[in-house]
Amino acid sequence: MAPPLPPPLATSTPLLHGEFGSYPARGPRFALTLTPQALHIQRLRPKPEARPRGGLVLLAEVSGCCTLRSRSLSDSAAYFCIYTYPRGRRGGRRRATRTFGADGAATYEENRAEAQRWATVLTCLLRGLPLPGNGEITTHLLPRPPRLLLLVNPFGGRGLAWQWCKNHVLPMISEAGLSFNLIQTERQNHARELVQGLSLSEWDGIITVSGDGLLHEVLNGLLDRPDWEEAMKIPVGILPCGSGNALAGAVNQHGGFEQALGIDLLLNCSLLLCRGGCCPLDLLSVTLASGSRCFSFLSVAWGFVSDVDIQSERFRALGSARFTLGTVLGLATLHTYRGRLSYLPATVEPASPTPAHGLPRAKSELTLAPGPAPPVAHSPLHRSVSDLPLPLPQPALTSPGSPEPLPILSLNGRVPELAGDWGGAGDAPLSPDPLLPSPPGSPKSAVLSPITEGGPEMPASSGLLPLTPDGDSVAISTGGPADHLLPPLDTPLPPGWVTLEGDFVLMLAISPSHLGADLMAVPHARFDDGLVHLCWVRGGVSRAALLRVFLAMEHGSHFSLGCPQLGYAAARAFRLEPLTPRGVLTVDGEQVEYGPLQAQVHPGLGTLLTGPSGRPGRES
Repeated sequence: MAPPLPPPLATSTPLLHGEFGSYPARGPRFALTLTPQALHIQRLRPKPEARPRGGLVLLAEVSGCCTLRSRSLSDSAAYFCIYTYPRGRRGGRRRATRTFGADGAATYEENRAEAQRWATVLTCLLRGLPLPGNGEITTHLLPRPPRLLLLVNPFGGRGLAWQWCKNHVLPMISEAGLSFNLIQTERQNHARELVQGLSLSEWDGIITVSGDGLLHEVLNGLLDRPDWEEAMKIPVGILPCGSGNALAGAVNQHGGFEQALGIDLLLNCSLLLCRGGCCPLDLLSVTLASGSRCFSFLSVAWGFVSDVDIQSERFRALGSARFTLGTVLGLATLHTYRGRLSYLPATVEPASPTPAHGLPRAKSELTLAPGPAPPVAHSPLHRSVSDLPLPLPQPALTSPGSPEPLPILSLNGRVPELAGDWGGAGDAPLSPDPLLPSPPGSPKSAVLSPITEGGPEMPASSGLLPLTPDGDSVAISTGGPADHLLPPLDTPLPPGWVTLEGDFVLMLAISPSHLGADLMAVPHARFDDGLVHLCWVRGGVSRAALLRVFLAMEHGSHFSLGCPQLGYAAARAFRLEPLTPRGVLTVDGEQVEYGPLQAQVHPGLGTLLTGPSGRPGRES
């Protein structure tokens, strides 16, 4: 029986305290105090500072740490280095290192033990690992580093995704000591095919480095596997390098960071990934008019939102600015659509925000026997994939299972810079001193293939919708749980459902809080609240009022505007029946066939890598 975990520590509890030198040895000396939230730094010599600069390093801004050894054999000190990404005066993050010398003992071995003690405790804090109550700190507290599969869409974010991945993502996750293998996607639905053939036991997480579309492919690919129930247990994550970064905006808010865009949002999400931590992710099962089904982690949209999403495709070279331009053009040619929206209300309405216009509650919950699961098809793969050659120093290519931190990997490919109070400028002649050896039997990148061959042959077009006029298609899943709340699409709805019919400017069914990185459509939504949040705007709204709604959505205050055409309901399932012959429907930003559709929430069907929660009273 495992011993009970020690009680949680207060945020200000000192865990370690000690005196350290700097590099080079003639530099200043510091007193360091480590608490669960921050590293406190006080300069002791040559002169204590009344107002120390950089005297507080928040752990939320730390990606990782390592121990280093001087290349000079006469130097008996062991060095403790942490990698930080503090916010600058203008709000953006900039990489910085903090290196301290453990030199209190006469021999290098004793100093190394002290440096490793600090690195071990800090790593445990960063990854949310419990510290022993007896104070016994050894490197055995650290588990095997997580093995991550990174899927990068090189065309995402105006073609900058690959460059951002090389310059920001790979250095940071290497500093954190995470193992990874990286694959560039080559075409539409490539990621979906890749995850269908994964040997899941080799991976601890799948990370998409792109916009929201790539994660849509990954989730539907996992649900298309014969073993989808086991496959959906693997955590997925997103690092925003695309035009639409809605889920990343929600992850950023969950982590307690201020709203951010571009590289700042990418650095925030990368920091959270380095910290580890997951939460359940609700998914929507969407049944389309043809009877095909796909799963959504983000939204189903009809009307103004989907029009802007698809019509702005021709401005993709503008990046996220395409949505701003698309919104302006959409307002200029504002359309209304006649339709019918029906939904099964949630039994417990969210506490906040209170919608301006209340809606009837459900009289009872619908309980139907689950139908038989549809047959599962598996797409074969005809090639094996391993690490790609990267134009980075070779140590950047860590093989899965290689736990040692790589302090020589930085944004400029050199060893940690020491500047200002931290010991002068220039490269430090220090070499890495790994905390842990590679575990026996760790797979190596030269022989590891994340793809397993096999599976029945199927036509290339099987399971996919025809391409839309824009050349895209949405991933259709043949697996996943049965929709026990939904009757067949062509049959009447049972009692307890609420139906609204009329002219609509837009209808949005959304799961997380964000519609875009800077658009909080439902500020109170959570990844695992078991709800689909329905928002709609009825016909008759003025262009000025609609613009005010979207401007207020940047701060999540649009429900307090008192706009009479704006409606909201929390539901467990819904059906949308467009009564206008032409229109655009999207699922997770991808166009689908136009016609009636219905969807229900499957609570906690997926697992999302979010990092630690920054919300008060919440934990990942």
